[in-house]
Amino acid sequence: MSIVTGKQYIDRIDKLKNEIWIDGEKVEDKLSEHQAFKGILKSKAALYELQHDSSLQEKLTFVEQNERHNFAYKQPKTISCLQERRDGTQLWAKENGGTIGRSPDYINTAIMTLGTSHSFFDNRFANNATNLYERAKKNDLSFTHTFINPQSNRSPFYFESYRENNKDDIVAAKVIDETEDGIVIHGARLLATQGGITDEILVLPAATKSMDTTYAFAFAIPSNTPGLKFLCRQSYASSSNCQFDYPLSSQFDEVDAIVVFDHVLVPWECVLLYKNSEKASTIFTETNLNIMLLYQAVSRQIIKTEFILGVGESLATSIDVTQYQHIQEKLSEIIVCLEIMKSLLARAESEASVNSFGTMVPAHVPLMTASNYYQKTYPRLVEILHLIGASGFISLPTEADFNTTIGKELEHYLQAANVKGRERVQLTRLAWDLTMSPFGSRQTQYERFFFGDPIRLSSALYLSYDKQPFVDDIDSFLK
Repeated sequence: MSIVTGKQYIDRIDKLKNEIWIDGEKVEDKLSEHQAFKGILKSKAALYELQHDSSLQEKLTFVEQNERHNFAYKQPKTISCLQERRDGTQLWAKENGGTIGRSPDYINTAIMTLGTSHSFFDNRFANNATNLYERAKKNDLSFTHTFINPQSNRSPFYFESYRENNKDDIVAAKVIDETEDGIVIHGARLLATQGGITDEILVLPAATKSMDTTYAFAFAIPSNTPGLKFLCRQSYASSSNCQFDYPLSSQFDEVDAIVVFDHVLVPWECVLLYKNSEKASTIFTETNLNIMLLYQAVSRQIIKTEFILGVGESLATSIDVTQYQHIQEKLSEIIVCLEIMKSLLARAESEASVNSFGTMVPAHVPLMTASNYYQKTYPRLVEILHLIGASGFISLPTEADFNTTIGKELEHYLQAANVKGRERVQLTRLAWDLTMSPFGSRQTQYERFFFGDPIRLSSALYLSYDKQPFVDDIDSFLK
């Protein structure tokens, strides 16, 4: 096998019969027919289908040993190869305006990075990392992932404890047993975006050096592993959603899930890391996993910013306000953000270097800068669309209204300078769905906390940045 079609992907997910709970019910029927999941599954299937488009195949795939694989599984060894990854990511992102944060290439990138960094792992698990990579590449597998413990207590001195004879006390997922067949995990993890609608789940450590080693683990298992449950949030793609009224919610709601491990047996051949707090605390940095994932994210965010600029300009043009300087100033803010992000990505590529595992890794400072900047700037981009749309975001009829006897009145009274009434409403509903609907609000929160706490990430940038040359300059000046 190699690259799959959209139909093969959907059929495979339907056959898994993963344990998924949503809206108080366990999903029993095909996921592809469930209102909450059929939109995102169809959208992901469309991405897989593009791999078979003869005009795009060279950008979205590569050939190895006479088999064609997804572009994100290719280990980049040159800067040009790195740029090809960016092109593939952005091509996929354009299909959804950058609103699918966990398109398959995101965790594919993680699997590639871990697999090609196999020597990082303890000897007993190194082959597991390689085998996972080869299996995922060969079968074009899709993954969700989790590496966050539940927010039960965020005190800096809190450590979870439980009565040895009462496993019900456990909140954060941990190892509770070790057998000849593998390790047994019990507890919960956050925040698996697309949890339950992928072939497998990659579980990465949330441990630090000071933590109990029972939390120091990493593994990848099928999503239908016995005892594995996905407890999903409410879907934004309700039965009343149509693409006119909810152009984004109806297609791209990824659905986030709490992952529950109910005495889940993880076979030894699936384990990547176990009882090694040192490696658990350095897996993201020593393998450059964090930077490779950030490279994918920034590439996607650029496409999302282009999408926002397109929506903003279209809104302003529709009501003929582009001649006003305050509108030009607002749209210029989006342009400035876009150009800053593109420049930081270009610098990250131009200053890339090969790590000890043979992977060409983008420069970390520009990517960390872009991440810090976008987390703080994205809410402002949303605000700009709100200010341009103004009250037009509030008085929004639906497609059903246009299909009634009042349709002609709506067409007449909601017309704009450069578009008809129905077209104006459709455009405004797109902007509303991107920024104000439950889907849009989730997008803002997602980008605001993407890659973690903004304050912690700002501190990480400060601590990793070489400031000494500038201090030396000041000392030299004062002398």
